[in-house]
Amino acid sequence: MIERTITTWIIIIFGVITFLPLFFAQTLALLRPNDKKTRDILIGKGKDWRDKTHFKSAKAFAWADLLVLFPLIIAGSIGVVLSQSWSYLLWIASGFIAIYFNILTWVLEKEYTYPSYGPLAYYTYYWGFFLYWGVAAIVYSVYRLFELKII
Repeated sequence: MIERTITTWIIIIFGVITFLPLFFAQTLALLRPNDKKTRDILIGKGKDWRDKTHFKSAKAFAWADLLVLFPLIIAGSIGVVLSQSWSYLLWIASGFIAIYFNILTWVLEKEYTYPSYGPLAYYTYYWGFFLYWGVAAIVYSVYRLFELKII
């Protein structure tokens, strides 16, 4: 059992703030991929899918997030609240996935979303928060597991 700390709660709350809007956007991407609201959220206001590859990659990210990333984050966060040591391993896994997706998003989307939303929105929510949460979840989880001599 690993006791919760204020840092635990900060990472959980920051994760909810970060991933809940993404969950909404990814659900829209699967349910209504050609809807104007979906495109405005994922690409930028008034923009359209650049080509079939862009459209398909957005759907692939949505499926990957909904089937892999979100379950890991949710199960990990519930486990952390319940003071289970295994949950920190789920946070580590989801942190690496969030960083991995961030690298792909940086390469695939920066030239489109950055001009649409500007540097503040881009480096905070559209790109930054996922990276910041991933790094925080990994570093904190490794620290807590080392602290208990689990790893």
